[in-house]
Amino acid sequence: MVVRSDRVGDVVLSTPLIRALRKHFPDGYIAAMVRPHTAPVLAHNPHLDTLILDDYEAKDKGWKGFFKKMMEVRKHQFDTALMLLPTMRMAWMLFGAGIKKRIGVGHKIYEMLTFMQTVSRNKYNPVRHEADYCMDLGRAIGVKSEDLKPEVFLTDEEKNRGMAILKKRGISPNQIIVGINPGSGRSAPNWTRSQYNQLIERLIRHADMAVVLTGSRDEQRICDRIHEEAGGKTFNLAGQPLRELMIVINHFHVLVSSSTGPMHIAAALGVPTVSIFCPLPACSPQLWGPVGNQHEILLPPESVCLDCDQKGKCDLSTIDVDRVYHAILNFIHDRI
Repeated sequence: MVVRSDRVGDVVLSTPLIRALRKHFPDGYIAAMVRPHTAPVLAHNPHLDTLILDDYEAKDKGWKGFFKKMMEVRKHQFDTALMLLPTMRMAWMLFGAGIKKRIGVGHKIYEMLTFMQTVSRNKYNPVRHEADYCMDLGRAIGVKSEDLKPEVFLTDEEKNRGMAILKKRGISPNQIIVGINPGSGRSAPNWTRSQYNQLIERLIRHADMAVVLTGSRDEQRICDRIHEEAGGKTFNLAGQPLRELMIVINHFHVLVSSSTGPMHIAAALGVPTVSIFCPLPACSPQLWGPVGNQHEILLPPESVCLDCDQKGKCDLSTIDVDRVYHAILNFIHDRI
């Protein structure tokens, strides 16, 4: 069982490990445990036998929910569990579920108390990609793979439905579709709303270009504001369920965002991305950048970050709108 109980992008970056496990154990029983809101990322994944949902903020909350979920896991009789994100809840759950081989990350006290085997990230020095760190847990049980390309799987019906959603909003299949995801779930440095407005103002001047806003339900407000400030000339699809977002992103010609889950979804679908990043180690593209697609990563000028005291919480305002605009054009120049 692969356990990844955090954000959308993190789950996307666990898919290379899941694929490598299936290749190494072709007849094995392989499951993933994730949170309910990230489960759509792994829907239709042919390398998984089952998905287990841990809704620890609601249905599975508290001691009662913990023991119920632990007994559910125990029924599967897993012999191995890979805990990609160290949490005390999960360390004790895997221990209580009777899983003999349990491998986690780091050296937390609860990992020691539950006799969990761990792999070190060596304080991220040197920095490697998160997908590679995930693969370390597979390597600890004999998996040999350097293929870090993430993958998500859409059915033919979903692909057709994605285009139907866009057509219903008035977007022609002949148009260049530029997606913009202005939110970041507060998980990464990002542009201000004003900077996204400036970019959109330039993009909507192209008659053959459709600018589509995407975002989670929590990001719907910022997308609504940007849509209004653009005079209603964007196509606002914020607030849709995750699977609907995925099938729409599949038809984009390029997606613009900061370091977000939608960026990783786009990469997994082979959609080009233009991404704005902070170079600090915890936020850097070396650790969190898109993998496996055509992409352009834009960073602040080096001189700006030499004396940074904001610890990755800046607004990336020194990444000029003009740079992002021309990066987009580089991906679609043959269609303009």
